[in-house]
Amino acid sequence: MKSILKESKNNAEKDQNGKDWKKLGFDNHYPLVGKSQQMKEIFALIKKVAKSNASVLIQGETGTGKELIANLIQFISPRSTSPYVQVNCAALPENLLESELFGHERGAFTGAYQARPGKFEMADKGTLFLDEIGDMEISTQAKILRVLQNQEFTRVGGNKSIKVDVRIISATNHDIDQAIAEGKFRADLFYRINVVNIHIPPLRERLEDIPLIADFFLRKFSRELRKNIPGFSNETVKLMKNLNWNGNIRELRNLVERAVLLTEDNCEITPYELPMKGEEYFAAGGKDRRNRENGVLTLKTLKLEEAEKQVILKALETCNYVQKNAAAILGISSRVLNYKVSQFSITHPSWRKNNN
Repeated sequence: MKSILKESKNNAEKDQNGKDWKKLGFDNHYPLVGKSQQMKEIFALIKKVAKSNASVLIQGETGTGKELIANLIQFISPRSTSPYVQVNCAALPENLLESELFGHERGAFTGAYQARPGKFEMADKGTLFLDEIGDMEISTQAKILRVLQNQEFTRVGGNKSIKVDVRIISATNHDIDQAIAEGKFRADLFYRINVVNIHIPPLRERLEDIPLIADFFLRKFSRELRKNIPGFSNETVKLMKNLNWNGNIRELRNLVERAVLLTEDNCEITPYELPMKGEEYFAAGGKDRRNRENGVLTLKTLKLEEAEKQVILKALETCNYVQKNAAAILGISSRVLNYKVSQFSITHPSWRKNNN
């Protein structure tokens, strides 16, 4: 399989303004990886849009990388050296979101012991990224609209108008047209934030990008886990292209991370190392795994509980038996891992409770 460095060479260097894409960092670089026509067109649009102060709405399914596209726009914009402030509109209830966005004066509400600037003030002369804007309540939408129209607002509990110069980038996984029809989103706000629309296609609609992005994550996690994994077998690549990828790039990232964990050093990743449910594996064209005699899945470990135990042991071994780090690799909480460790009677001399 061709190297990502060759496939994305034109995108991964410097743009015409001298911006070095590598400064985005490893994690933020993979939106640039791809050879599908859709992503080439999106990247060309990003470079044009970034030069302006136009509001941008990024739409796409969960896990398609909307936040990372917003980061790219900011990185190559004239405001790249100015504040870049991000707000997850779905993470806060309405009353807290208003204070978060506009700030508050001392005594504005219980617990407001001192005045506090909001995200709009913090983003003055820069960019404000409103993630999951489709989850914002109607009443807050009206206040956002006034700020966009007048470029001024008042803090919660205050009466002084504060002027700001802020560019807005928004993102949502909702169908805004449907939300407007249902009265859940203001049409006038939509027109304000949707000056430029960027729709990120789901991974299943750009199959040619899957091997490149997977290889990108392979390099990342091989480096982090200090393993030499040369690549994916042809059968594995074919299998990955047949998956539905409902979780999109985020799902692909997690699958590759766990596959790197399970694969022996200096070995290719085969379908046997893909941490997939049986029905998904066979629906994608996977072959019978019962004859596998190497690695975690063997004739002796076909039972789900035994396979789970082997995966946990492998994660612990990779992380020198630091449970917190192993839990992060497995994508579970430390509490769940601790329960599993107890369930499977896993012990290690370095654990304090085993030294008593």
